[in-house]
Parts: sequence; structure tokens; C-alpha cells
Amino acid sequence: MLDLAIIGGGPAGLTAGLYATRGGLDNVTMFEKGMPGGQITGSSEIENYPGVTGEISGMDLMMPWPEQCQKFGLKHSMVEVLSVEHKSDGTFTIHKGDRTSEDALAVVICTGSTPKRVGFKGEDDLFGKGVSTCATCDGFFYKKKEVAVIGGGDTALEESLYLAKICSKVYLVHRRDKFRAAPNTIKRVMETENIELVLNATPEEVYGDAMGVTGLKVNTAEGIRDIPVPGVFTFVGMNVNNEVLKKEDDSAICELNEQGEVIVDLRMRTSTPGLFAAGDIRIVAPKQVVCAAGDGAVAAISAIAYIDEKLNG
Repeated sequence: MLDLAIIGGGPAGLTAGLYATRGGLDNVTMFEKGMPGGQITGSSEIENYPGVTGEISGMDLMMPWPEQCQKFGLKHSMVEVLSVEHKSDGTFTIHKGDRTSEDALAVVICTGSTPKRVGFKGEDDLFGKGVSTCATCDGFFYKKKEVAVIGGGDTALEESLYLAKICSKVYLVHRRDKFRAAPNTIKRVMETENIELVLNATPEEVYGDAMGVTGLKVNTAEGIRDIPVPGVFTFVGMNVNNEVLKKEDDSAICELNEQGEVIVDLRMRTSTPGLFAAGDIRIVAPKQVVCAAGDGAVAAISAIAYIDEKLNG
């Protein structure tokens, strides 16, 4: 039986693994079906992680983390976790995609969240064919071309700035006349000559041909505006990845809020003893790397205390 199972390999999961193993737990496995690092690996530039100065990408930031964790004994299982079962004796069973399972004394859930779709016509049909949620992944394809970005938060503005360095022009489409981003980020956007603000506008339709996207229609106060662009990037929020916590009847093994986020206390404890949550899956998550890492550390420390009490009384 595992001492601790960590589900998810982003900043929260990796930090939980580091603190758990370095803190004395001998049998800790992190379940992450892909490469560790999380969504931050898709970010073009990180400038607000403490101690990191100069230009650095999310991929560069996360590169050393897995090796550091494994140095202290963290195991990485590259398999999908389908569900986490809370058993009557208080332990947990991790049901995996390869039809095997493992038991654990405690679990830290760090499965995060994924980008939401906006919901306009053509978005799904042209997703991956000109519609994208990752500027770092796909921005290069539009070098010296015009693109549109949809959204008004920090991510939308930060990715607009990134795309502005590559593309000839960026149309920033937002449904309001004010942004929900950090003042410094807004100032940088306003000062970037090749970013055009398209405010009080909602996307109506993205259209294209066999080659991909050729334009975006947005609904404005003056009527429908047609923006001819080969690329459309959407940044309008996230969906909580809480599926592993669901039972067959769609109820969860711990308490969730209306948005599906895991309710935790300051020690990252859920309503289920032995189950902890860290990072973007929890309530009121700031969705910042430094905060997710802090969550992971807190969750691991709490898990160590829980396991020690369970084993030694």
C-alpha cells in the first residue's frame, strides 16, 4: 500500500511529492499520464515567480522540478487515473486506466482545470485548425500574420502580448469595456501598437475553409464586424478537472462547491479524512504557479501528519 498517492503532475503535485518524500514518507507515487509540469509549460513568459529574473518560459521554469522531486524518492507513474475510491476502512483505492488499481493511506488531488470553450459558431469544428487555447503552442504558425484573441483576464492579455511579438497585429476581443487583469498588464497592452482593442464585442462565428480559419465575426454595438484572421485564440476561464472524485452516481467522495471546485480548509484538507486538494482544483484558487506550489507543500505536510496519526495513533 502506498503511503501517499498524488494525482496530477503540475506545480501542486510536484511540490506535494517533494515535501512528502523529503518529509519522511517512503512510498509516494505521483500519477501523471503525461510529462510532469502542468499547464504552465504552455506559457510563453513567466515574470512573477519569486527568485526568477529575466525572460523564462513556463517550460524552462518547470524543467528541473521532476528531477528534484525524484532525487528524494518520488515515483512517477505515467498512467491515467480514472477514479479515487474512499473505502470503509478510511483508505483509498486508485483505479487506473490500465485496469489495475493501487491502495493508499492518503491522497492529494492536483488535477487542476482546463480551458473553457467560448461557445460561438464554428469554434468546435475549427478547433485545432486555427482555433487554439495555447499561444505558445500555436503562435509560431501565425508569424507576421494577424490573429484575434478572445478574453479579458490576465491570461488573455498576457498571451496577446506574447502574440504581438510574433504577429503583425492582434485583435483583442472582449465583451466589456474594462479588463479583469493586473494593472501593469493592462498598461502594457494599451502601449503595444499592434494590439487593437475590440471592446463591448462578443464572438458570433469563426469561419474558414479546408485549410482552416479565415475569419472571425464579432457582434458589436455598430453591428457585425468581420475580422479576417487565420488564427483565433480563446482565453475565457477554466473547467475543473474533478472527474476522478466522482462516484458512479455522479456524487463526489468529498464536498464540492457549485462550480465543482473542491472545498478545502487552510491545511488543504477536504471533507473526507485523508483526502487533500491542492492547486487549481480547489476553491478560490489564484491560478498562479507560486500559489499552486504553496498548496502542494501545505497538502503534503498535512498528509504526513495525517498518516503519522493513522499509523501511530
